[in-house]
Amino acid sequence: MKPTKRKELILAVFGLIGFWWLLSLIVAQDILPNPPEVATAFIQELIHGSLIADFSYSLFRVTAGTLIAVFIATPIGLLAGQFKFFDRIISPITNILYPIPKVVFIPLIFLFTGIGEVSKILIIVIILFFQILVLVKDSAHEIRPELISSVRSLGAGRRGLLWFVYLPACLPPIFTAIRQSIGTSVAVLYFSELFATTHGLGYYIYMQGSTLFNYPAMYAGIIAMSFLGIGLSSLVNFLERKICPWKFER
Repeated sequence: MKPTKRKELILAVFGLIGFWWLLSLIVAQDILPNPPEVATAFIQELIHGSLIADFSYSLFRVTAGTLIAVFIATPIGLLAGQFKFFDRIISPITNILYPIPKVVFIPLIFLFTGIGEVSKILIIVIILFFQILVLVKDSAHEIRPELISSVRSLGAGRRGLLWFVYLPACLPPIFTAIRQSIGTSVAVLYFSELFATTHGLGYYIYMQGSTLFNYPAMYAGIIAMSFLGIGLSSLVNFLERKICPWKFER
């Protein structure tokens, strides 16, 4: 991260903390504790509470769902970009299902797969799958024909085109889709962890706020969930710079 951007980020963090502190003084109720109270609760929950364990469960679910979605959607998108007959099969299905808000599938997923780990991971897979599929397929379609012809003139077959043309062209859209979907995935994960589970940040936040009325600990859970989203986004940015260096050459 450049020094200027790092400075802006630090100023933004302090600005948000200052606004939060001022708002807590105006509200002056237990439902909005000030930042030092939440920071103290956060440290206590890390040391003596279940915050680390719940964070680990949520991290596993998001990571597993993301990896599964990438490994399923990427080959399908590449095949649709290479073969017109396969695209004619995939595109109508995608056009019907992609605009539907994926949260409506949560009750169906619980009905068919139960309330265990599979259902929570599957929800994230469905959210990411269509994002990645659409972007990969569109990116494969947009590859310039002269580029494909030049690689073919060097003796590349279907496999060569896949590895040296289609896949490198589709990697940045894959990272873009993941980055765009992380926030939605974490939000949906929160709702999925409210149902018949005793682990996860969603369960932790609900229990601390609605059952135990421990509001500083509840906000500590919210901060932990924010760290989950920020950390995953930063990891995606880091991997994109390592795997797709040509995108950042300028």
